[in-house]
Amino acid sequence: MFGLITFAQALAFTGEAAASREAAEAGLEIGATLGGGHDDSAYAALANAALAAGDAQAAKHACDAAWRNTYPLKELLTRCMLPMAYAALGCGDLVGARRWADDTVAAAPGSQQMVALTARARVALAQGERQQAETDLHDALAVAERTGGYLYLPDALECLASLAADPEQAARLLGAADGMRQRHGEVRFKAFQASYDTALAAVRDALGKQAFDAAWSEGSALCTGEAISYAQRGRGARGRPASGWESLTPAELDVVRLVSQGLTSKDIAARLFISPRTVQSHLTHTYTKLGLSSRVQLVQEAARHTN
Repeated sequence: MFGLITFAQALAFTGEAAASREAAEAGLEIGATLGGGHDDSAYAALANAALAAGDAQAAKHACDAAWRNTYPLKELLTRCMLPMAYAALGCGDLVGARRWADDTVAAAPGSQQMVALTARARVALAQGERQQAETDLHDALAVAERTGGYLYLPDALECLASLAADPEQAARLLGAADGMRQRHGEVRFKAFQASYDTALAAVRDALGKQAFDAAWSEGSALCTGEAISYAQRGRGARGRPASGWESLTPAELDVVRLVSQGLTSKDIAARLFISPRTVQSHLTHTYTKLGLSSRVQLVQEAARHTN
């Protein structure tokens, strides 16, 4: 059963969507004969198979089934495996996608943090929050570099390309992502193809064929480590503003989100695996950046930026 589930995931990321779905369904059938207990993992594989095929609705149904069938001891693993943010985004539910992405970024450990940050960046792009998307993507690159977890790294580079002000830089990033896909055997899910095609056409039109091909070739020649370094270059050129909502760091935004949910500093610390003192430090910095003095004001300000 576990072999089939793992096989299904590998098939999805190498573009064999139909075979991936068959393997996941076979794993689900075997699981049923064993009394269930791991249906959540099989449904997670089905969700990725659906995204690989470009069917966001089926992916959302599979994600919902996985979440219904998980249990407390396995909840974190299931959350990290589920492409719920992508499925909800594909179905047009931006609020639900962002909520899931925020919660996953706050909880995901190790290399899974890279996957979660990349997902939240896609949602932020759809919401028009370019600064948040760029911050998350650079944080995702840093996690990938530290952990060696490269799944979805080409997606992160492609998203950064869509944010690049310089079309030549964008073309190099797109080329680097393509080179990485060729080396890793990782395809782009069909659910993401339309947005990619739009970004690619815009960069090609801006540069012209000759300049585009040259920049693309330079990017595709970069090894994975070089591609990460290139993408990180110049990150601090614009930086965050010193004040206002866009100045908040991802950690500060996580604290604000949980304050808005009514959690105490102690509960926030437990949820984010940090100390209450660190929570208070984040709150102090947030109050200063936003010109606020109380949690009530902070909740009101957060509501204005999430509605």
